[in-house]
Amino acid sequence: MKNKLRNMLASFAAACTLWLPASATAGEETDFQQVIPRPLSVTLLPGGAFDIQSGMTVSYPKGNRAMARNAAFLTEYVQAQTGIKLTPVKGRPGKSGIRLTLGLDNPNREAYIITVDEQGIGIQGASEAGVFYGIQTLRKALPATSTETISVPYAVITDQPRFAYRGSMIDCSRHFFPVDFIKKYIDLLAMHNINTFHWHITDDQGWRFEVKKYPQLAKDGSRREQTVIGRNTGHFDGKPYEPGFYTQKECRDIVAYAAERHITVIPEIDMPGHMLAALSVRPDLGCTGGPYKVGQQWGVYDDVLCAGNPQTVEFIRDVLSELISVFPSTYIHVGGDECPKTRWKSCPRCQARARELGFTPGGRHSVEEQLQSYLIHEAEAFLNKHGRSMIGWDETLEGGLAPNATVMSWRGFEGGVEAARQRHKVIMTPTSHCYFDYYQTQNLQNEPQAIGGFLPLSKVYTLEPVPDILSEDEKGYIIGAQANLWTEYILTPEHVEYMLLPRLSAMCEVQWTQPEAKDYENFRNRLPRMKALYSRYGYNCAPHME
Repeated sequence: MKNKLRNMLASFAAACTLWLPASATAGEETDFQQVIPRPLSVTLLPGGAFDIQSGMTVSYPKGNRAMARNAAFLTEYVQAQTGIKLTPVKGRPGKSGIRLTLGLDNPNREAYIITVDEQGIGIQGASEAGVFYGIQTLRKALPATSTETISVPYAVITDQPRFAYRGSMIDCSRHFFPVDFIKKYIDLLAMHNINTFHWHITDDQGWRFEVKKYPQLAKDGSRREQTVIGRNTGHFDGKPYEPGFYTQKECRDIVAYAAERHITVIPEIDMPGHMLAALSVRPDLGCTGGPYKVGQQWGVYDDVLCAGNPQTVEFIRDVLSELISVFPSTYIHVGGDECPKTRWKSCPRCQARARELGFTPGGRHSVEEQLQSYLIHEAEAFLNKHGRSMIGWDETLEGGLAPNATVMSWRGFEGGVEAARQRHKVIMTPTSHCYFDYYQTQNLQNEPQAIGGFLPLSKVYTLEPVPDILSEDEKGYIIGAQANLWTEYILTPEHVEYMLLPRLSAMCEVQWTQPEAKDYENFRNRLPRMKALYSRYGYNCAPHME
């Protein structure tokens, strides 16, 4: 049914949409055909344009707080970009203005229609989120310069996203970023129609989430004695890194801030590997008993949670219990990646637990892979019991995937293909197209340090999250795509922005726009308007257009 609806919409777009070349704009000030991500259809109508001026109203339905916030966002955007001051009002609008309404009959709750005529501008959504994305399209069609009047051509814009899951991840474990910047980052996601913020908050080099049952976990696990210089050179800066952690109160504040912008925050507690920061506080949970130190260099460590220690499962449940009390998201990310089995192979408790569980060598999965699957299953069972669902990196396929898990495929497309064939939901985030910690140019002379690799804007844009080798039924299990930003070499908010932009523009078009409407040269021609918006809001955008 979804594919049938998608095909009908695509046919409608092809039949009724007037796509103008980038050089033929509908006006110097406002152009819906320059928007990123590209809407499903833009139909320009004859008869003129509607002028937006200060004093006009933005009306919204009475008694709907989310719509009131939508109206407030629109007035803020217009004033920040152009200086024009609009007034939000409940109920019916005045003689002319902008009307925000619900009631669009569309099964896609993020769908919207914008209508511009002599009566003003109407944005109707299938839900409050749909209206919000219509607002994003309108703001990105408007100029990013101060003016007294904005001329908006008569038009009808019909739009809805391709994927329900549109994500962006930032790692705040290796380097910590303050709450104010996290909110600025969320605003950036909203600008790109991204509806999921994947927040990586624990790893070997820092535990950033407050767990009240284990207060030292964040207090001590968030500190490292020093940090390696460069790419694991063996030389260290000798400076304690003690930026802090996120309190549960701060996390709730961030969740609420994101929710107002129709963004879900999915936290990640990476387990059973990448747990060195936790082991530094709870050495009893490791196979050797320690002592352990918070990781001071980058990479993967052999010391992981002991699969044979019954307290390990208790610890996992305790942490997840507090996590789900703070984060209301349906999905919780438990990592599951890069977990060496070295310690488990020689740990008497781990091997004893494997025998108890009936794990034997010689099959498709090793004994140690089955031990990892056992811990992941325990985490998923706990989450399912509390009404949540688990996401894990594609290594969670090793040893047998937990029954209801969603897979985030990062080591290429293969893990996602395998998971889809097993009828598991999949989020595509392969390193080849989605790792924004890679360099965006091959001329590194003036580039800030990055982890390596090369991921230009053009390659991000070529990502097709749904592999052709899947059957039509299997393709339905690919629910979205995500950009990832790991921060081993990224120390400041300005550097975060530099690595994200403009590549996030390419990613959001992959996530939102139907593949038949994608065109890289057309996208490049639209990008200057988006970059002007970045400049207006003070984001640090890289200059690369490769």
